[in-house]
Amino acid sequence: MRSFVTTLICIITFISCGHTQSNYAKIFPGIKGKPSANEAVATFSEGCFWHAEIVFQSLVGVRDAVSGYAGGTISNPTYEEVGSGATGHAETVQVYYDPSKISFETLVKAFFASLDPTQVDGQGNDLGTQYRSIAFYRNQKEKQIIENEIKSINDSKIYHDKVVTQVVAFTKFYPAEDYHQEYILNHPDNPYVQNVSIPDYIEFRKKFKGNFKS
Repeated sequence: MRSFVTTLICIITFISCGHTQSNYAKIFPGIKGKPSANEAVATFSEGCFWHAEIVFQSLVGVRDAVSGYAGGTISNPTYEEVGSGATGHAETVQVYYDPSKISFETLVKAFFASLDPTQVDGQGNDLGTQYRSIAFYRNQKEKQIIENEIKSINDSKIYHDKVVTQVVAFTKFYPAEDYHQEYILNHPDNPYVQNVSIPDYIEFRKKFKGNFKS
């Protein structure tokens, strides 16, 4: 009897944990199309753009997050050119959102909750200037919001090192090649997706106290 009860508890626990993880790992696709009149745009670089895409698209108020490149010196760079480090671009997402449902400040908090802002030129094992973290701003109010969040993180001392995320005025964004868009949703069995992207996403959803889509 004790063996039966123990087995039953293990099965229930396994099912429960599996259900919880499934909820955390649910991927929400972006809704493609031209920005509407009430939409705003935010731009962030935080390592691999596959990861950043699903992070922002999981939040209520975000319509789409488009993978691309920003922060560099040439026009219309390719993935291979950006990956060489020669163009100065970083893998980036352009986030289209409804300010009446989610604020720029909340997006900034989500950005910092979904990466290690103290790592220089990389995230995890993705190393190089193309994986550096950048928070772009379009006006002084946005710049102040980003700088306030950096100060708050540094003051909290939750990291041993200081935040190294660059705060940069937005100039130009170049969408990445079509095969990069919604990559995780379209390639769930990719080893990188399974072993890096999804675990990082699950950790973000556990960590960030935001309003997630359901």
